[in-house]
This record gives sequence, C-alpha cells and structure tokens, in this order.
Amino acid sequence: MSVLAALARLRAAREGVAQPIATVRHCHLASRPMVLVPLKLAGEAAAPLGAVVGTDPDHPRLLVVPQPRDRDLRFSFAAELAEVLLPYVEGFAGATETVERRGGEPYERCLDAPQILVPNRPAVTFLGLLGRSTRFRRADGPCPVHPSVPLLGRWLTYFADRSHRPGSSLLLAATEALSTHWATGQSALEDANLAALVGWIDPPEGMSGARAAEEAEDPLLWPPAGPATDPGFDNEVLAPAVRAYEEAPSGHAVERVAQALRTQLEPTWRLMWRAAGLLRALPEGGRVGERWEADRGSFTRFVERLAENGPPQARRDGAVGAAARLAGLERAQAGYEVQRAYDDPLIMAEYRLTGEAFAGTVTAADPGHAEGEGRSRKLRPLVTVKTADPVQPAPGTVLGSPDRRGHAAEVVEVAGDEITLKIVKGMGRGRTPAPGSVPEPGERVTYTSLTGDFPSSPALPDPELTPWTHGGPPEEYVPGDEEAREEWA
Repeated sequence: MSVLAALARLRAAREGVAQPIATVRHCHLASRPMVLVPLKLAGEAAAPLGAVVGTDPDHPRLLVVPQPRDRDLRFSFAAELAEVLLPYVEGFAGATETVERRGGEPYERCLDAPQILVPNRPAVTFLGLLGRSTRFRRADGPCPVHPSVPLLGRWLTYFADRSHRPGSSLLLAATEALSTHWATGQSALEDANLAALVGWIDPPEGMSGARAAEEAEDPLLWPPAGPATDPGFDNEVLAPAVRAYEEAPSGHAVERVAQALRTQLEPTWRLMWRAAGLLRALPEGGRVGERWEADRGSFTRFVERLAENGPPQARRDGAVGAAARLAGLERAQAGYEVQRAYDDPLIMAEYRLTGEAFAGTVTAADPGHAEGEGRSRKLRPLVTVKTADPVQPAPGTVLGSPDRRGHAAEVVEVAGDEITLKIVKGMGRGRTPAPGSVPEPGERVTYTSLTGDFPSSPALPDPELTPWTHGGPPEEYVPGDEEAREEWA
C-alpha cells in the first residue's frame, strides 16, 4: 500500500466516507454491459446453482439449477446461459474497421467489444472453471450436450484469461474496479464485500459509510455477492427446497428453489448497477481508449480463431507459450502503471513522493539550443524547472512528461531545487521546435522516470524447438473423450 493510499484510508475512517484515490476512471465502461451474478453449490468448485444475468437493470433473467448435483440440469443451465450470453457477445463481431499500421499489412478490428461485469474476483474464477468444465464437451459422442455449451465454455475461458491482463476491461470485477478509485476505512479483505464497499462509497442519506458497511455484514439484508452463498441460507432455506425437488420434481418445486435464489441474487443485482453508475460518473482517463483498442483487437482475433474451427483452448500452456504469456502480462502491468500515472495527477503524486517524478515551474527556456554542426546539427532545447519535490534522477536519465505525448527530456544538471533538462524527443522534424513542444517560462510541468519505452522481451524458441529441460517439443493438442468426461469440480 502506498503512503497516499494509507493516508486516504485513515481519512476515510475519520470522516466516515470513502476517499477518492483517482481523479479519472481507469477502466472502460460500456454503454450496454452484460451484468452476470453467478452462484455455485457450497463445497463444489464449479457446480452452478443459479445466476442472474442481463443488460437491462429493470429486466434481469434468473437462471436456476434446482438440483446442482444433477449433470443434465447443470448442462441445461449452461445452455440457458449460452442463450443469453452468446447473442450478446457475437453481436459485436459483425461491424469492423480497417486499421493501418507502419511496416505491416492493414488488418480488420471490431468496432466495439462486449463487456461482462461480475461482482468480485471469485466470480471471475468461477466463470473460468465453468468454461473449463464446458469447453471440451461435445454435441455428439460420449456425454452429449447442446451445441451452444462448448462454445460458451470457450468464450468463458477467453474472458477469464483476458481478465488477468492488467488494464483489460472485457471482464470486470466490480469490487476491484471500485477499489482502484476509492479508499475505504476498512481492510482490503473487507473491500471484497461488494455491499460494504458500495456502502462506504455511497452511503444512504444520513448514514456514515462505516455504518452502511456494518449493515452490509448482515446476510439477511445483504446476502453474499456470490459465487459462494451464506451457510445459514444453505442450511435453512436452500437444502429443504432442493430436497423437496428431489422428492417430487415439479414446476412448483422449481419455483420454490428459484424464489430462494432470487432473495440472494436481487440485492447484488441492484448493487452491480449502483457500482456501474459510480464508475460511470468519473471522467474516462485519456489512455483508457488505447487499452480498450487492445481489448477489441484481442476480441477480434478470438472471433477469427473460432471462425477457423480451431480446437478449444488446451488445459495447460506449453513451456514456450507459458513464457510468452508471462512476458506479456509483465509488460502489460508495467505499461498499465505508466498509463495510470500519466492520466491521473493523484497517482503521479505517489511517484513524486518517492522521487520517481517531480512537478515544478519552468524558470528558463532556450528553445533554439542545438548540438553539433552542419548535417550533424541536432535541435536540443534546454529547459530549467524549479521544484519543491525530492529529485532522484541522475544526470543522463531520460524522463517523460504526462503533459505532452511523445515528449522526452534528458537530465543535464540538478542544482538544489532547479533541474536543467535537454529535450530530446517530441519537437517535430523542423529546424525550429513545433509550437507548444517546448515548455515556456511560467508553465507548470511534470516529469517522471516512468516511461513506456520498455525493453523488448527476449526471443523465445519455436514450440517445436522447446529444449528437453522444459519438456521437449509439445505434442499436438487434440481434444479426446477424456476431456469430455471431465468432472465439474
């Protein structure tokens, strides 16, 4: 936890309401997201109990498994979920745009992409397990299922995998998104309770956030946001309803289970739309759009993969694939941290405290300064900045600035509270700097050693050249009957 985040938590505890730790929204929020609140059977990893799903806050669809241990009923639930989710997801695949790129062939990218909102990280994990349990199933052969079930499994696996990429917004957990933008007066573990978290951020009129969070601990008022259910509900309400269905399956027995689950799901459904409204009220960060473009590109590639009738995702990555995935996640994490800091002065303030960034006022500028003679002459304007921040970058360090895209400056000298910088990038190609590319005296500027210029990942061998120390070349993946019989646990 950073110093500023700790300070915000202390202030929230003192004032009784959550404190903002961001000035802009750092995630994309679709105009029509799909909200999905799943529940699972206690003691089972991926046995669905029910769910509420939809894109209209006034018209949720309730899905119910009256006996979660019944295999046919579980797959009927998966088919019903596919009936809701697949048309929504596939509806974004039709409209595309042509993207030009330097030194490469243009490619097609979907104009928009789907977004699924779930209450918390355990719900993301559950969807990943549900995807693993369904993507290997078949419409024929052993244990046949509805043709939509394996397709649903592949999409759920894709969304769950993509959610691990920092900055991705295709599958968002509400508690994580809210905690990125507000600090409460409770622990990070307690922030995983969606009702308590929303209570701190947006308490009812006349009530403090602490009091609202205390009320959220009552499962009768605010049931758990899933996928786990309250043990008291399981023992006193759910178990008798399921037992009644086992003894005499009927529409009345199914409705009894449905009504029980409705009492657990409807409060969370309302909370999800409140959370979306809180996030939507924040202005979107300047670089959120870039990350959403990456999400749209990833979504487009997966649509193309499905159109090519490739096999479902393998259970495990090979050595080369795992290394490539890890390198990609590390690079995405570093880029996400830089983009958030560049978009948000509150986050940049944390780096100013550690000396990785400084803000100050320009006291002198020499926009015409150059180095070299003749054809080797290079425009290198000099700027002097006075700051009260602790400055750590040594001479020769290259800094970026959130105030100007593509701007880079090298530290020439640090003399007390004044730093002399030499601008080396972002001035245009003319013999004089482009207008506005060089800070002027009196201008307030920010510079940081955080930049998006990351070293490229080391070259990895082709999968067929995997050394024996890492298992040797992987065998070609062909799903078999064993995967189709995989248990839901």
